[in-house]
Amino acid sequence: MIETKTGARGERRMVTGDYAAAWGAMVSRPQVIAAYPITPQTMIIEHLAEFLAAGTLDAELMRVESEHSAMAAVIAAEATGVRTYTATSSQGLALMHEPLFVAPPMHLPIVMSVVNRTVAAPLGIWVEYNDTMPQRDTGWMQVYVEDAQEALDMVLQAYRIAEHPEVELPMMVCMDAFLVSHTIESVDLPGQDATDAFLPPYRPVHAYLDPDRPLVLGAASPPEYIQEVRWETDRRMRRAADVLEETDRTFEKAFGRSYGGAFETYRLEDADVALVTIGTVTSTAREMVDRLREKGEKVGMIKLRAFRPFPSERLKEATAHLKALGVYDRAVSYGVGGPSYIEVRNALYDSANIPILGFLAGLGGRDVTREDVELMFKKTAAAIGKGRRAGGVTWIGTRGVSP
Repeated sequence: MIETKTGARGERRMVTGDYAAAWGAMVSRPQVIAAYPITPQTMIIEHLAEFLAAGTLDAELMRVESEHSAMAAVIAAEATGVRTYTATSSQGLALMHEPLFVAPPMHLPIVMSVVNRTVAAPLGIWVEYNDTMPQRDTGWMQVYVEDAQEALDMVLQAYRIAEHPEVELPMMVCMDAFLVSHTIESVDLPGQDATDAFLPPYRPVHAYLDPDRPLVLGAASPPEYIQEVRWETDRRMRRAADVLEETDRTFEKAFGRSYGGAFETYRLEDADVALVTIGTVTSTAREMVDRLREKGEKVGMIKLRAFRPFPSERLKEATAHLKALGVYDRAVSYGVGGPSYIEVRNALYDSANIPILGFLAGLGGRDVTREDVELMFKKTAAAIGKGRRAGGVTWIGTRGVSP
């Protein structure tokens, strides 16, 4: 066990992504944790229970009867003015759908790690983003990570972003099932002192439940007020875009690691063609960029991290020089394309007259190979000069479907 008392610096160890997420939650000092087991998230809460038993975590760990109850519990706890944490996957997140809508308009900055897993049917336990991306309109922020280190670091950043007085919205930190959650990697596990210096204690700005000051939160409201509540949540989501960038810069100064804020670029400056990636496929795409560059092809990559708030303005600036753009998705909005493709196309509609192509691959946990990524780059490059109408959606690696 790593020492986490005052003066501790932490150390580098080989751990799973689930362990890394649990460590990030532990050193963030949540006072209430509530969760229900579901593969492949279960180990996060098991590790937190181990930290609690070892005395390195001081929190109330609630054993609830479902994911719906877990979200209800952290909403209620957060409303009393304490920092909370939960985690889930797939059907568990689907069961949370009803209470997910409660936290944002009540300004409850809950942090939740979500291990992305396919949603039934068919039943599957492997990675796709059809569990989190359909929740994009609940008012929760969403960030997708590439590896175990980022899974830990983003928990720390998530609290600082979510609790910012200009934001006060909940955040999901999303990571690929098994590829991140169960894969063992070398991770820097920060000590308590370093985390405390970066993440101060939570002090709610708005009124919170206190027996000495009775009030009602989340009350029923007539039409005269609800539209203004929606506007306020939207405004806070837009503000969060700047806070997310600022937080990443502050994190780099504290820990020496930066993730580029809402997205990270790779060899994009002089590229003619680029691919937007998300999650673990980014590692494969980065390697393919290097291989294609060795052949003289001017390609680059954008690693999309923030799905909400979506970085529309930054994306316009970063892609202004491109001749064609491809967008990879591990989720599908049926009849339209991938959610990331839809968002990118919408963001660039007024500023770019280039082909924007969508690619669907890896659904249900299927491997996305170097050859798959190379095909995405080739199809995107082949659309150069054909204008906006050359865009469209291609299913990659789908049996019986020609790419």
